[in-house]
Parts: sequence; structure tokens; C-alpha cells
Amino acid sequence: MHSERKARGLPRGQASESDTDTSLHVEDSRGKAAGSFKPASIKVKKDIYERARARMVETQIMERGVSSKEVLNAMLTVPRHLFVAEALYSQAYNDYPLPIGEKQSISQPYMVALMTEALGLSGSERVLEIGAGSGYQSAVLSMLAYKVYAVERIHAIAAMARKTLDGLHCSNVIIRIGDGTLGWREEGPFDAIISAAASPQVPSACIEQLKPGGRLVIPIGTEESQELLRITKTANGTVSEVLGGCRFVKLIGRHGWQQPREIPR
Repeated sequence: MHSERKARGLPRGQASESDTDTSLHVEDSRGKAAGSFKPASIKVKKDIYERARARMVETQIMERGVSSKEVLNAMLTVPRHLFVAEALYSQAYNDYPLPIGEKQSISQPYMVALMTEALGLSGSERVLEIGAGSGYQSAVLSMLAYKVYAVERIHAIAAMARKTLDGLHCSNVIIRIGDGTLGWREEGPFDAIISAAASPQVPSACIEQLKPGGRLVIPIGTEESQELLRITKTANGTVSEVLGGCRFVKLIGRHGWQQPREIPR
């Protein structure tokens, strides 16, 4: 059973601060026309972290069972250090999440790889990502999917992610500000959906916006303990598989955990 290491393995929490979508978009700055998207070909200049990325892939990801060549290549290619503050560059390829501001964090590399592989992408899919965060997961998905629609609740985080993604030419990623538990109805249905935060139950919007045969990868459970599920939509309903035990931050929103209210002083 796969499980993350104590609190260090907690991926970022992404959710909306309200029950309604703010309808604010952070689009690709180059304004690509519809239909011109394709899996991103990220080209990274040589840097001093190449060996660190290789060690990360070999010791943290391959040794734990992730075997997809496409996923491994994406993890080897995407420069994780660019998605954190410069002061944290030296820690970027370690086996734990890192803070990115606004009480958010970039996910553990292994969990990014595991969840991405579980989607079974071939390059033609339209993927919904619940929680863009730093944009690291988005960048990995961009190399494996036709188009990535990412929903993020914090404007500053979304803007930072957009800037980094633009620098890597990830023009097939679109980021929207809003409640991730509501999905992105206008752009659905999707071939695959991924959530990097845990919900007490499967958000109904995720199933509704998934194509027949589509896959949803999401952690489900209590605040302290969850199971990582892969849910496949069929003509007769859904089929669920448990990929392992895990512990993620809470997915807050209309169809997830409720936003805690501040107690007046």
C-alpha cells in the first residue's frame, strides 16, 4: 500500500473560499487559439539540478513502482525548483512537499508521479486539475495531455503558477480561479480529472463532468486518513479502485469540506 510519510507527505490543499465560482481566469499570456493546443514539449536549459532530478526519479519514484516511461520522462524534465522560492531551490528534489506561500505547498514528487500515472494519459485527453497550486502538477500533465484545465482558489498562487508555466511554454494549460469541487462545467466533459486534496466524499460534479470511460483520481476519507481512489466512469455507473492509503490536506468547497468560520474575538 502506498502511503505518504507523516505530515511531510501532505500535498497542497486547494479549494474555494466561497460556494460560487469567481469567474476570474488566468489565461495563457500568448492567447493561443482554440484547437491549436497539443502536449507541451518543455525544453529546459541545462542547470545544476539535472543530477538531483535524476536521483529523484530513480530513488523516489521508480523504486516505489511508477513505471510509465512518459510519466518518468515528464518528472525528469520538469524543473521542480522553478516552482518554489529561490531560497528553497536546494531542497526542490527532496522527498517532501515545500511551501509556496499563502499557507500552500508543492506536492511530494512521488505522489505527483503516482497520481499522474493512474490517469493513464495517452496525449489526446482533456484533463481537469482540481487545485493548480504552484503549477508543478500542471506542468507534468501538460507533457502528457492535449489540454489541462486547472482550478485554483487563490489568485496570487494562480498568477505565480501562470508565470512559471509561461516560462516553460506550457501553452496547453489554462488556470481558473474558483471552487474546485464544482469542476469546470463550461469546458466539460473531461477525459480525466485529478485532485490533490482530500474530500469526505466524491464531489458529484467530478462524476457528472467525466466522460464515459474517463478516470478520476482523488483522495477520499476523513481529515486524518484517506484512501487514494481511481474511479472509472462506465455506462452503468462507476468502478472504484484503491491505489493505497494516504494523507492529504482537505479539499474545501461546496462538495468537499466546508470552509471553517473564524471565531469572533
